[in-house]
Amino acid sequence: MLLRLLSLVLTLLLAGCSLPGSSPSFRSTDITGADYAQDFSLTDHNGKPKSLADFKGKVVSVFFGYTQCPDVCPTNLSTMAEVMRLLGPDADRVQVLFVTVDPERDTRELLAQYVPAFDPRFLGLYTDLAGTEALARKFKVFYQKSGDTDGPNYTVDHSAGTYVYDPEGRLRLYVKHGEAAENVAEDFRQLLAGR
Repeated sequence: MLLRLLSLVLTLLLAGCSLPGSSPSFRSTDITGADYAQDFSLTDHNGKPKSLADFKGKVVSVFFGYTQCPDVCPTNLSTMAEVMRLLGPDADRVQVLFVTVDPERDTRELLAQYVPAFDPRFLGLYTDLAGTEALARKFKVFYQKSGDTDGPNYTVDHSAGTYVYDPEGRLRLYVKHGEAAENVAEDFRQLLAGR
Protein backbone atom coordinates (compact mmCIF):
# COMPACT_ATOMS: atom_id res chain seq x y z
CA MET A 1 0.00 0.00 0.00
CA LEU A 2 2.79 2.41 0.90
CA LEU A 3 4.54 1.61 -2.38
CA ARG A 4 1.38 2.44 -4.35
CA LEU A 5 0.94 5.70 -2.45
CA LEU A 6 4.55 6.73 -3.14
CA SER A 7 4.12 5.79 -6.79
CA LEU A 8 0.96 7.91 -7.02
CA VAL A 9 2.65 10.91 -5.35
CA LEU A 10 5.66 10.62 -7.68
CA THR A 11 3.37 10.42 -10.73
CA LEU A 12 1.46 13.53 -9.62
CA LEU A 13 4.67 15.45 -8.99
CA LEU A 14 6.03 14.57 -12.42
CA ALA A 15 2.72 15.44 -14.06
CA GLY A 16 2.82 18.81 -12.31
CA CYS A 17 5.92 19.68 -14.27
CA SER A 18 3.96 19.70 -17.50
CA LEU A 19 0.56 21.00 -16.44
CA PRO A 20 -1.07 23.59 -18.70
CA GLY A 21 -0.20 27.06 -17.46
CA SER A 22 3.30 26.06 -16.39
CA SER A 23 6.10 28.35 -17.50
CA PRO A 24 6.87 28.05 -21.22
CA SER A 25 10.39 27.30 -22.38
CA PHE A 26 11.26 29.98 -24.92
CA ARG A 27 14.36 29.96 -27.09
CA SER A 28 14.47 33.77 -27.09
CA THR A 29 15.02 35.86 -23.96
CA ASP A 30 11.88 35.95 -21.82
CA ILE A 31 11.32 39.54 -20.68
CA THR A 32 7.74 39.07 -19.49
CA GLY A 33 6.90 41.82 -17.00
CA ALA A 34 9.38 44.38 -18.38
CA ASP A 35 8.19 47.92 -17.65
CA TYR A 36 9.35 49.54 -20.89
CA ALA A 37 8.41 49.36 -24.58
CA GLN A 38 4.72 49.32 -23.65
CA ASP A 39 3.21 51.12 -26.65
CA PHE A 40 3.85 53.39 -29.61
CA SER A 41 2.06 55.96 -31.77
CA LEU A 42 3.45 55.84 -35.31
CA THR A 43 2.34 56.08 -38.92
CA ASP A 44 2.50 53.05 -41.18
CA HIS A 45 3.76 53.00 -44.77
CA ASN A 46 0.14 53.33 -45.97
CA GLY A 47 -0.19 56.64 -44.10
CA LYS A 48 -2.40 55.22 -41.31
CA PRO A 49 -1.78 55.87 -37.60
CA LYS A 50 -0.86 52.74 -35.65
CA SER A 51 -0.44 51.77 -32.02
CA LEU A 52 0.09 48.42 -30.35
CA ALA A 53 -3.65 48.13 -29.65
CA ASP A 54 -4.33 47.97 -33.40
CA PHE A 55 -2.77 44.51 -33.45
CA LYS A 56 -4.54 42.97 -30.45
CA GLY A 57 -5.09 39.26 -31.01
CA LYS A 58 -1.80 38.89 -32.90
CA VAL A 59 1.76 38.16 -31.92
CA VAL A 60 3.61 41.38 -32.77
CA SER A 61 7.29 41.58 -33.69
CA VAL A 62 8.93 45.05 -33.55
CA PHE A 63 12.36 45.69 -35.06
CA PHE A 64 14.14 49.06 -35.31
CA GLY A 65 16.29 49.66 -38.38
CA TYR A 66 16.59 51.59 -41.63
CA THR A 67 16.14 50.82 -45.30
CA GLN A 68 19.73 51.54 -46.36
CA CYS A 69 21.14 49.15 -43.76
CA PRO A 70 23.65 46.91 -45.55
CA ASP A 71 23.26 43.70 -43.55
CA VAL A 72 21.46 43.54 -40.17
CA CYS A 73 18.07 44.85 -41.31
CA PRO A 74 17.68 42.78 -44.48
CA THR A 75 18.87 39.72 -42.57
CA ASN A 76 16.30 40.32 -39.83
CA LEU A 77 13.45 40.87 -42.30
CA SER A 78 14.49 37.79 -44.31
CA THR A 79 14.49 35.71 -41.12
CA MET A 80 11.03 37.01 -40.22
CA ALA A 81 9.79 36.16 -43.72
CA GLU A 82 11.05 32.60 -43.16
CA VAL A 83 9.29 32.54 -39.76
CA MET A 84 6.03 33.46 -41.49
CA ARG A 85 6.56 30.65 -44.02
CA LEU A 86 7.23 28.15 -41.23
CA LEU A 87 4.09 29.20 -39.36
CA GLY A 88 1.86 28.43 -42.34
CA PRO A 89 -1.75 29.52 -41.73
CA ASP A 90 -0.81 30.75 -38.22
CA ALA A 91 1.25 33.51 -39.85
CA ASP A 92 -2.00 35.42 -40.35
CA ARG A 93 -2.04 35.83 -36.56
CA VAL A 94 1.40 37.51 -36.56
CA GLN A 95 2.29 41.12 -37.40
CA VAL A 96 5.87 42.08 -38.22
CA LEU A 97 6.65 45.78 -37.76
CA PHE A 98 9.78 47.57 -38.99
CA VAL A 99 10.32 50.94 -37.27
CA THR A 100 12.77 53.26 -39.00
CA VAL A 101 15.49 55.02 -37.01
CA ASP A 102 16.28 57.10 -40.11
CA PRO A 103 13.17 59.22 -40.74
CA GLU A 104 15.20 61.77 -42.69
CA ARG A 105 15.72 59.32 -45.56
CA ASP A 106 13.08 56.65 -44.93
CA THR A 107 10.01 58.29 -46.39
CA ARG A 108 6.60 56.65 -46.35
CA GLU A 109 7.02 55.80 -50.04
CA LEU A 110 10.42 54.19 -49.50
CA LEU A 111 9.14 52.15 -46.54
CA ALA A 112 6.15 51.07 -48.67
CA GLN A 113 8.54 49.67 -51.30
CA TYR A 114 11.15 48.18 -49.00
CA VAL A 115 9.33 46.49 -46.11
CA PRO A 116 6.60 44.56 -48.01
CA ALA A 117 9.24 43.27 -50.44
CA PHE A 118 10.15 40.75 -47.71
CA ASP A 119 6.51 39.80 -47.04
CA PRO A 120 3.42 41.76 -48.14
CA ARG A 121 1.99 41.53 -44.61
CA PHE A 122 4.93 43.39 -43.04
CA LEU A 123 4.45 47.05 -42.13
CA GLY A 124 7.00 49.87 -42.06
CA LEU A 125 6.43 52.51 -39.37
CA TYR A 126 7.82 56.00 -38.91
CA THR A 127 7.54 59.30 -37.09
CA ASP A 128 9.55 62.54 -37.15
CA LEU A 129 13.04 62.99 -35.69
CA ALA A 130 11.85 64.05 -32.23
CA GLY A 131 9.32 61.21 -32.12
CA THR A 132 12.01 58.71 -33.16
CA GLU A 133 14.31 59.91 -30.36
CA ALA A 134 11.52 59.66 -27.78
CA LEU A 135 10.47 56.21 -28.97
CA ALA A 136 14.06 54.92 -28.92
CA ARG A 137 14.37 56.00 -25.27
CA LYS A 138 11.04 54.35 -24.45
CA PHE A 139 12.15 51.09 -26.08
CA LYS A 140 15.77 51.26 -24.85
CA VAL A 141 16.97 51.21 -28.45
CA PHE A 142 20.34 52.66 -29.42
CA TYR A 143 20.90 54.34 -32.77
CA GLN A 144 23.43 56.86 -34.04
CA LYS A 145 24.51 58.21 -37.40
CA SER A 146 28.05 57.34 -38.41
CA GLY A 147 30.33 57.85 -41.39
CA ASP A 148 29.58 60.90 -43.59
CA THR A 149 27.07 62.47 -41.18
CA ASP A 150 27.16 65.83 -43.01
CA GLY A 151 25.96 64.27 -46.27
CA PRO A 152 23.27 61.82 -47.35
CA ASN A 153 25.56 58.76 -47.41
CA TYR A 154 25.81 58.10 -43.68
CA THR A 155 25.11 54.77 -42.01
CA VAL A 156 23.21 54.27 -38.76
CA ASP A 157 24.55 52.10 -35.97
CA HIS A 158 21.58 50.62 -34.12
CA SER A 159 20.38 47.93 -31.75
CA ALA A 160 19.71 44.69 -33.59
CA GLY A 161 17.22 42.79 -31.42
CA THR A 162 13.49 42.32 -31.87
CA TYR A 163 10.74 42.86 -29.30
CA VAL A 164 7.84 40.39 -29.35
CA TYR A 165 4.38 40.94 -27.85
CA ASP A 166 1.78 38.27 -27.16
CA PRO A 167 -1.79 38.46 -28.55
CA GLU A 168 -2.86 40.41 -25.42
CA GLY A 169 -0.32 43.14 -26.19
CA ARG A 170 2.09 42.24 -23.40
CA LEU A 171 5.83 42.49 -24.01
CA ARG A 172 7.15 38.92 -23.72
CA LEU A 173 10.36 38.25 -25.64
CA TYR A 174 13.57 39.79 -26.88
CA VAL A 175 14.94 37.98 -29.93
CA LYS A 176 18.68 38.41 -30.47
CA HIS A 177 19.88 39.14 -33.99
CA GLY A 178 20.86 35.95 -35.77
CA GLU A 179 18.39 33.67 -33.99
CA ALA A 180 17.32 30.77 -36.21
CA ALA A 181 13.93 31.17 -37.89
CA GLU A 182 12.86 27.74 -36.59
CA ASN A 183 13.44 28.87 -32.98
CA VAL A 184 11.55 32.12 -33.48
CA ALA A 185 8.66 30.27 -35.12
CA GLU A 186 8.46 27.88 -32.17
CA ASP A 187 8.40 30.80 -29.72
CA PHE A 188 5.61 32.42 -31.75
CA ARG A 189 3.63 29.16 -31.71
CA GLN A 190 3.84 29.12 -27.91
CA LEU A 191 2.62 32.70 -27.69
CA LEU A 192 -0.20 31.99 -30.13
CA ALA A 193 -1.20 29.04 -27.93
CA GLY A 194 -1.57 31.41 -24.98
CA ARG A 195 1.59 30.48 -23.11
